[in-house]
Amino acid sequence: MKPLALFGGTFDPIHIGHLSVAWEASELLDAEVRLMPASVPPHRSAPTATAEQRVEMLRAALRGQSRLTLDTRELDRSGPSYTIDTLEEFREEFGDRPLVLLLGADAFAGLRSWQRWRDLFDVTHIGVINRPGVDTFISVELERAVAPLRTDDPAVVRSQPAGRVIELTVTPLEISATRIRELLAAGRDPRYLLPAGLFDDPSLLAPYREPTTP
Repeated sequence: MKPLALFGGTFDPIHIGHLSVAWEASELLDAEVRLMPASVPPHRSAPTATAEQRVEMLRAALRGQSRLTLDTRELDRSGPSYTIDTLEEFREEFGDRPLVLLLGADAFAGLRSWQRWRDLFDVTHIGVINRPGVDTFISVELERAVAPLRTDDPAVVRSQPAGRVIELTVTPLEISATRIRELLAAGRDPRYLLPAGLFDDPSLLAPYREPTTP
């Protein structure tokens, strides 16, 4: 059974770096990948664009392919979006299908601050997105917890519902959503940092543009 990989974030806005990571992870794991925009991220400030606007941008970005899909369930939940709640919902829905939570190396290093972080391994594998040449410090406590769970074999991940940690090395693309928002606010056109579909409808990027004076 193909794994179902979950890639969350604010996607404010969705950019080429997000899509490249999701695509390469899908290939490395032979997995379906769902992009899940967060409603109220517990560790970050509120997004600039509304939930509805971010969903429309994601829909435009994902057109023309089927490997990456959109899942909006976290937007339907009131209050903060805790990953463990989402994963338990997926586990109930998909039974023993392998689940993989995709995390950047920095996010993984901070895993101990997450709600019920130890319970994550009962419901999902974790795919740690690494970029060549970038080192991230892992605390002793976290490394002790995950050391017995590590594997470098995607076949192991595909054969078990949950409980493994696998490193996924992807092409480094230094693209910042913050920088993109700054460019758009300044009236610039970050044409090759964003999916082409976002430029088809000018209203999609309107949340980041400075309003014009009549």
